[in-house]
Amino acid sequence: MEHDHCCAPGRPVGPSTLPTAEPAATASTDDLGDRIALPGGEFLMGTDDAEGFPDDAEGPIRLVHVDPFAIGATTVTNDQFARFVAATGHHTEAESFGWSFVFAGFLPAAIRKISARPEVTPWWCAVEGATWDHPEGPGSDLDGRADHPVVHVSWNDAVAYCDWAGGRLPTEAEWEYAARGGLEQARYPWGDELTPGGDHLCNIWQGKFPVRNVADDGFRGTAPVRSYPANGFGLYEIVGNVWEWTADHWGTDHQTAAPGQPIMNPSGPPSGPQRVMRGGSYLCHKSYCNRYRVAARSRNEPNSGGGNNGFRCVWPAGS
Repeated sequence: MEHDHCCAPGRPVGPSTLPTAEPAATASTDDLGDRIALPGGEFLMGTDDAEGFPDDAEGPIRLVHVDPFAIGATTVTNDQFARFVAATGHHTEAESFGWSFVFAGFLPAAIRKISARPEVTPWWCAVEGATWDHPEGPGSDLDGRADHPVVHVSWNDAVAYCDWAGGRLPTEAEWEYAARGGLEQARYPWGDELTPGGDHLCNIWQGKFPVRNVADDGFRGTAPVRSYPANGFGLYEIVGNVWEWTADHWGTDHQTAAPGQPIMNPSGPPSGPQRVMRGGSYLCHKSYCNRYRVAARSRNEPNSGGGNNGFRCVWPAGS
């Protein structure tokens, strides 16, 4: 299914291609990045921002409570994912399918010419051999990108990693609570102005999408984690850089509670064909996507992934 913004299109809906296997031993703490302990509590989730997308059900604004939890300070990096693969032998869905979506501007002309493109989003190329460790397909590698976020990972791949890490994916409510960093109803994790004082605080597209990226923030593709200041909770690149998978099924009818009472630990619909992604990516631009706001939402099929999606883990409080 194709979507009308910069996240990669989905693969055909179907069962996971991941092989079944016995659970692998969990990672040691040395294999994992820093995690931030969050106290939880009540916050106002959602937005009625004029820049929002009503069809995405960013609103209504609703009072939500989340219990304490810990969350990765950064998205999972290539180095961390490589340790997971080495420990478990995990074979990603992109590898099983034999291809993944890559932004056309990153490809040599010969590969662009032979790669299929979705009609609605022709800046994406279905590149044979594009995987997490070959992000632009054959001839590409992770040299110099150990500390960049891993990409070309499906929701199912992300769940497998989180299981190994002794954690899980965040619910959509946990993700938004963490992304807000203690600010109430701010548009971005740092406030309401995108570039306060002219400073770039997230990795998004600058220029005319999709034909010219002037890269004023220093990056045309993924940036190393910790390239930008952390939010009030100590989370890095919680918007921009790469889309982040969450645990929730996609839905537009949000849970409710009695008047004046918070919705307790919402977890989205019980089922559905797509999973929620949050945060936007290096391809987002206000003229087209504008989903690097903390209340913005997107979705994709759980067997899908592309060159601008990743994830971070959460763990129980005290872990």
